[in-house]
Amino acid sequence: MGIGKYIKEIGRGKDGARPLSREQAADLFGQVLDGTVTDLEIGGFCLAMRIKGETPQEMAGFLDATHARLNLVPDAAAAPSPLAETPDARAHTASHNCRPVIVIPSYNGARKLPVLTPLLALLLAREGLPVLLHGVATESTRVYTSKVLLALGVHAQLAIKRISVGEIAFAPTEVLCAGLARLLDVRRVVGLRNPAHSVVKLMNPCAGKSLIVSSYTHPEYAVSMAATFALMQSNAMLLRGTEGEAVADPRRMPQMDGFVAGQRTVLQEAQAGTLPTLPDLPKEFDADTTAAYIQRVMSGNSPVPPSIARQVEHILHLSRQL
Repeated sequence: MGIGKYIKEIGRGKDGARPLSREQAADLFGQVLDGTVTDLEIGGFCLAMRIKGETPQEMAGFLDATHARLNLVPDAAAAPSPLAETPDARAHTASHNCRPVIVIPSYNGARKLPVLTPLLALLLAREGLPVLLHGVATESTRVYTSKVLLALGVHAQLAIKRISVGEIAFAPTEVLCAGLARLLDVRRVVGLRNPAHSVVKLMNPCAGKSLIVSSYTHPEYAVSMAATFALMQSNAMLLRGTEGEAVADPRRMPQMDGFVAGQRTVLQEAQAGTLPTLPDLPKEFDADTTAAYIQRVMSGNSPVPPSIARQVEHILHLSRQL
C-alpha cells in the first residue's frame, strides 16, 4: 500500500505533474481518509495537489472515496401520519415528508460581514424543507456558523440523525467522517488549503434525496466545481458566496446556477454593482449580534435581504424538480 506512487505522478510541479484517473484518485484519497499513510505522505499529497490543482476526474475520485466512508444522514422521508385518513390528506403528507434534504456546507465563516448561512437555513426550514448544515472551524480568527447556531439555540449533533421537515441540524465534519476532519486540520500545520476543502463543498452526506447548496470564492473554482457536479450527476446550487459561505451576498445579486442530475441551468443572472437598497446589517459580526439580527429577520422586524430571498426562491424551485 502507500501513496508514494501517486505522489510521484502529481508531484512533478505545475507543468510536469500528471493527472490521476478517477479510480487512482479514489484509491489515494481513501488511504488518506483511512489513516493508513504516514504524515509525511499526507504532507506531500497536500502540497503536490496545491501546486498542481485538482482535475474534475480527480475530484470525482476524491468524492467517491469520501462517499464510501461517510456516516450518511437517513432519508428525510417518513410514512404518512395515521391521522391522515383521506387519500388527499395522505398524499399531501407523503409529498411534504418526501422533500429533499438541503445540504449547506459552512467552512469559511465571517471575516468582515455577519455570517448569514444560518439565516438561509432557517428561511428554508420555514418553507418546510429539512436542512443539514455541516462544517468545522478551520481558523481561529473567524466567526463560524456553529457559534451563531449555538446562540440561536441549535446545538451540534453528536451522532447522525434523521432530519424532520421544517428542521435544521448542524453536523460537525468529524461526525460525518473523522478522516475528512483530520485532513482539514492539516491546514493549521501547513497554512494551505488541500483537496479536502473542496471535497466538503461538493460532497453529498445524505442517503436519500438531497440538494447541495455550494459556493466558490474565485472564478476558476466555478468552472471546476460545475464540471465536478456534472460528473457526479449532482443536484445542487452553485453561486459566488459571501466570504466563502454558501449564502448570497446581501449587498449584491450574484449569479446562481442549478444542477439537476448534473444538468446545469442558469437560475439567476448576476447584477452588476451593489443593490439599489442595501439591508441594514449589524456593524459587528460576532455570534451573538449576528444571531440577534437573524431573529429580527425571522420575526419580521427586519426585512429579508433581497438576494437571500431570491436564493430561497431558487432553492425551492430546484427542490420541486427532484
